[in-house]
Amino acid sequence: MKGRLLIVAVVVLIAVAAGAIILLRVRLETSFRDEEGIKVKVKLENAAGNPRLVRLEDGSFRYELEMRDGSRQSLTPQEFSHQLYAEQSSRNIWWRLMNITTPLGIAWVGVGLLGQVLFTGRMVVQWLVSERRRRSVVPVAFWWMSLLGATMLLTYFLWRKDVVGVLGQATGWFIYVRNLWLIYGRTIRRRIAADPGPEPGLPPSLSANDGQAAD
Repeated sequence: MKGRLLIVAVVVLIAVAAGAIILLRVRLETSFRDEEGIKVKVKLENAAGNPRLVRLEDGSFRYELEMRDGSRQSLTPQEFSHQLYAEQSSRNIWWRLMNITTPLGIAWVGVGLLGQVLFTGRMVVQWLVSERRRRSVVPVAFWWMSLLGATMLLTYFLWRKDVVGVLGQATGWFIYVRNLWLIYGRTIRRRIAADPGPEPGLPPSLSANDGQAAD
């Protein structure tokens, strides 16, 4: 029985990892390549999205940008380099530290940081509970914090397009869910075994009617 459960667990882990890889690959393909060219992972100010690097018929290259006001710009590599250098050199130091180019990136970084806080906090909780009981204990809160932290970090790594982080959090996510399933499943079974509860009785009026119908 244990061998079968181990095989099932391994198969599920492989399926989760494969699903995460496929999802990340689709996101990468749709983000970086389309019919109009290759998207560059750089975003300029006032641009609606990432610039596209397009190869022209004469073999030269141009950067095509779609602006927020709906207009389009076509820049040579030299022009694009000058504009990129000017914007990056004047960027706020905190934006450089977080490696973001838009205000929305702050929210994504916040999700990643909060997930990491939960991931670190779970070990602190486990340590404090173990010290209180004078033995190594893994409380239920540890698994809940692991699950929440892994979910937030998985979302963050998908946004970052980080395959290492996605694989790490996707496989761990199943383990945390499975442990919570085992914990609460056992608790429910114990309650049922300890007090199954009396069978609900019929009201006296219904019992009398049933007796008359039988006669």
